[in-house]
Amino acid sequence: MEQTVQTAIRCRGITKRFGEVVANDGIELEVRYGEVLALLGENGSGKTTLMNMISGIYHPDEGVIEVDGAPAAIGSPADAQALGIGMIHQHFKLVEPFSAMDNIVLGTKEKRLPAKALRRKVLELCETYGLTIEPEKPVREMSVSEKQTVEILKVLYRGARILILDEPTAVLTPQETDKLFAILRQMRAKGCAIIIITHKLNEVLAISDRVTILRRGRSVDTVETAGVDAARLTELMVGRKVSLSIRRPEPKDPQTILKVVDLGVTRPDGSAALTDVNFTIRTGEILGVAGVAGSGQKELCEVLAGLLPAQKGAALYHKENILGKSPAEIINLGISMSFVPEDRLGMGLVAGMGMTDNMLLKSYREGKGPFVDRAPARALAESLIKELNIVTPGTETPVRMLSGGNVQKVLLGREIESGPNLLITAYPVRGLDINSSYVIYDLLNQQKEKGVAVVFIGEDLDVLLELCDRILVLCHGRVTGVADARTATKEQIGRMMTGEEVDL
Repeated sequence: MEQTVQTAIRCRGITKRFGEVVANDGIELEVRYGEVLALLGENGSGKTTLMNMISGIYHPDEGVIEVDGAPAAIGSPADAQALGIGMIHQHFKLVEPFSAMDNIVLGTKEKRLPAKALRRKVLELCETYGLTIEPEKPVREMSVSEKQTVEILKVLYRGARILILDEPTAVLTPQETDKLFAILRQMRAKGCAIIIITHKLNEVLAISDRVTILRRGRSVDTVETAGVDAARLTELMVGRKVSLSIRRPEPKDPQTILKVVDLGVTRPDGSAALTDVNFTIRTGEILGVAGVAGSGQKELCEVLAGLLPAQKGAALYHKENILGKSPAEIINLGISMSFVPEDRLGMGLVAGMGMTDNMLLKSYREGKGPFVDRAPARALAESLIKELNIVTPGTETPVRMLSGGNVQKVLLGREIESGPNLLITAYPVRGLDINSSYVIYDLLNQQKEKGVAVVFIGEDLDVLLELCDRILVLCHGRVTGVADARTATKEQIGRMMTGEEVDL
């Protein structure tokens, strides 16, 4: 006799509007107990809006959300929790000084129980789902993977049987991703319903049972994972066939443009961000930088761009040490260094300004006299809209109104148009859909072919190995090796990211 599969959540005709913008338009979705459902779609396709309604942050304007076969009124995250729904966000919501156990029971009535009873209950939960933690360990001393485990235990402790994970592998090593997937398979075997949002198609194929695809706010299809491949999923997302191969043109006569020697950087709290870092950057090549989150990538970018002081070492640009100089002094030296930061609507662009004024931020000092001529900046903005296919109502529309992919195109396009010799990019495709990501890869390769030295700090090892020429690996602020991307393996880079010495 065939076993009946119980539906955990069914969305029927879900519509959500924000003013004139229709974020979700009649979406249909079903996730069952004992399965992993992947949710795919380009930036702006409505994935996050839909999940926010299931988890009680937003309320649908039209349609019905059913939980366990009955219509559910999910008016708040507390309502979602009471229905057994738990969402694990990409950015962890943990109290760093508190222990794992304190974070797990925080906000529950059971926090008043004796510590031994709480510890026993947490460890029993760990045993049930194959999880491993140290209950008394402070969160601030944990790895990213350990913090994620605590987040999973938090929702399970509150009785969740329906879990939503938003980009759960974004900052994990391959080994940590494998461990997470083993946990998810164990949870699936225990009957949990799991929705996973990710842009990494190889992970979708590895972990999910079915895939629901959203396009422009609508659900276009739900397919069995076993019957599709990455090319088919991309076609469903974009609406046309897309090549999934990344070009890697050979560097032409690479010459050292920047030599970093014994670089040491200290964080404001006195901890070491970078220790004795040595490497070179060459013209006409892409140097990838890999590392677990918090390994010094951000500080490396900022110190090279003149935004952060160094306590030790040198960064020799054509034998001229640029450390200790301000960004303006670096520019006055004739060094054309562009920095695409991790926080693009913070350090990169002014969210309330349109494209024209954001273009001016890079060039207003070049004007003559007290008045600023906006015409060249407007012309540049219009040119970038056409060249990069930036979707925007106009050059004066605040960039905060654009999707993440379009914001990144604006930022990268502006930096490239300044004619850099060295382009430093920090997580340029983080959170971007597959189509936008490949546009960014093409832009970087175009700069490489012009002889520009490109630094690409990324978190997807598959992309780093396919796009870059060499990969610099950081672990706890130290260089654990520089690998040839053509011959290194994903496993080797992953082991180096944990500090292990690897023969390349």
